[in-house]
Amino acid sequence: MKKTLISVFALTLLTAPLSFVQAEEDAHQEAGHDHAASGDDHQEVTGEKGEHKEDHGEEGEHEEEKATTASINAKQKELAGIEVATLESKHVDYEIYAPGELLTNGYTSYHVSPRVASVVLRRHVELGEHVTKGQPLVTLFSETVAQAQADYRKAFPEWKRISGLGRSVVGDQRFNTAKANIEAARATLLAYGLNDDDIGALKASGVDSLGEYMLRARVDGAVLTDEFEQGQRVEAGQPLVTLADESELWVEAHLPASSDIVLEKGAEAEVRAAGRVGVATVSQEAHTIDPVTRTRIVRLELDNPEDRFHPGMFADVYFRFKTSEPVLAVPETALMRGADGDWTVYVEEAEGEYEPVEVELGRSIGGLREVSGLAAGQRVVLRGAFFVASEIAKGGFDPHNH
Repeated sequence: MKKTLISVFALTLLTAPLSFVQAEEDAHQEAGHDHAASGDDHQEVTGEKGEHKEDHGEEGEHEEEKATTASINAKQKELAGIEVATLESKHVDYEIYAPGELLTNGYTSYHVSPRVASVVLRRHVELGEHVTKGQPLVTLFSETVAQAQADYRKAFPEWKRISGLGRSVVGDQRFNTAKANIEAARATLLAYGLNDDDIGALKASGVDSLGEYMLRARVDGAVLTDEFEQGQRVEAGQPLVTLADESELWVEAHLPASSDIVLEKGAEAEVRAAGRVGVATVSQEAHTIDPVTRTRIVRLELDNPEDRFHPGMFADVYFRFKTSEPVLAVPETALMRGADGDWTVYVEEAEGEYEPVEVELGRSIGGLREVSGLAAGQRVVLRGAFFVASEIAKGGFDPHNH
């Protein structure tokens, strides 16, 4: 009986802590459920506050939309250099610039060179000297010319005798042969650069300087180059003297390859070189793009009667144009990129009040740009647009990022 009571008591002691732990776990789970419920209630409250914030955000956007104009007082306007003008639709005179270079007129200049291998004996002109047509430039010696002169001196007496006797006396064959010989000898000397006076001198029996001959000026002009020395042996075709008539020069202007301007023959352009100003006229235009400069070459003719311009000068060329119809155009300084990347012009709605207006860009007219999206009579900011844009940006800035 005692053993039975002790066993029951021991069993009770062992099971009691387990029931207590289970009770605590049940209470904890219930409390967690209540806390979760409370959290849901808190989340609902927070959600309501979030909606309030969202409403506040919409209000901020509304305020940001309002910040699209700038108010600038007179002092700010003066300091920022803001210039405003009334937009007008009108014909526009404008210029297009192109770099250029002055060259000799290739149709009137002349390269003097021997036509057979020769040796330079004497020079007769100096660099920069103005010469006239037929004036001696340089004396040369050539074995080939000496042989041609000897052939002529031999053929001339024979022709003189036979031509004096007549065809009927000597017969057709001898007459034709003598005539052919003298004509061939004369043509050879002319081809080597001798003239009629030189050939006439060979008819005199006292001339012994065979092989000597002169190169003479073929045109009036100035000596631009004389790259040779006395005693030098030169080959056929090697330039010795360059002559050019500088009363009319060429101007080669280089336009961008993408340029689509139309230049009529005779169109005028202003040429500025070395502080001097002249007017040239368009004469020719290349139909290919220059392979070196990748530019479109336009050739102009420049009258130079007072010899103020010289070949080799670099020049600034300004082509003059006028729009065929009235256009709305603003300076490039009036254009700004808007927040969305579109081009924008600032319009003065009232004194000191400026509002951005998006525009579409048209052709470039010198320093101006044709625009659409504006109306004639509107007052627009021509200079200082960056300051106006900055003021608008500051007006729409929220330090709380709302």
